[in-house]
Amino acid sequence: MKVISYNLRKHRAASELVALEEEHAPDVLCLQECDVQGLPESIGDLVMAQATQGNRLGLAVYYRANTFQVQSIRTIGLKKSLHDILLRPAHERVLGVRLHDIDQGYDIIVASFHAAPLTALNRLRRHQIRAALTELQTLGEGLPVLMVGDYNYPVFKENLSQTVRDHGYTLSLSDDHTYTRYRVFRGHYDFATSVGFDIERITTLPQKSSDHRPILITAQPG
Repeated sequence: MKVISYNLRKHRAASELVALEEEHAPDVLCLQECDVQGLPESIGDLVMAQATQGNRLGLAVYYRANTFQVQSIRTIGLKKSLHDILLRPAHERVLGVRLHDIDQGYDIIVASFHAAPLTALNRLRRHQIRAALTELQTLGEGLPVLMVGDYNYPVFKENLSQTVRDHGYTLSLSDDHTYTRYRVFRGHYDFATSVGFDIERITTLPQKSSDHRPILITAQPG
């Protein structure tokens, strides 16, 4: 299966989504920084599973309806940073969807995730990631889980990798930087954590109108 994750930069890159779907034919599309009211119900052959409602900039998950059926959905609020408390940009930072593969007969969990901004401490983001992965298991204990999105974690990834491993998950980065707008902040921001998936590759796609580059995850439940 193919999953694309894309931070739309305050919805600016929304106009690119149809072309992105046509070129790469993902099975699931996970979005961050959406203007939820401006999102279509479908993008090419993908249909919306759900979008968050409590955020100024929300999350959304689309899926291929001829491949999957939605079994259940959960939005998750995480521990807030000072930025969240003062400006309230995002209450719901995880959107998880349990999908049933119609042909293969198995269920998986795929989630769109957006961590606290760089003004927060890495310690808080690690807490958010651990909490998100724990809460996603309530959609189906023991099911394969793939959480993709903007982790806002460009440096000291060895600490994050260890945290994720201690939680029983694998951290996977793409083949190139995903954020290149400002030289001082360049690095891998968008990646995946998973359990029960064989991650074949993660490709960083070309940058357009967002300050993030989309990533394309090719994976197989194992």
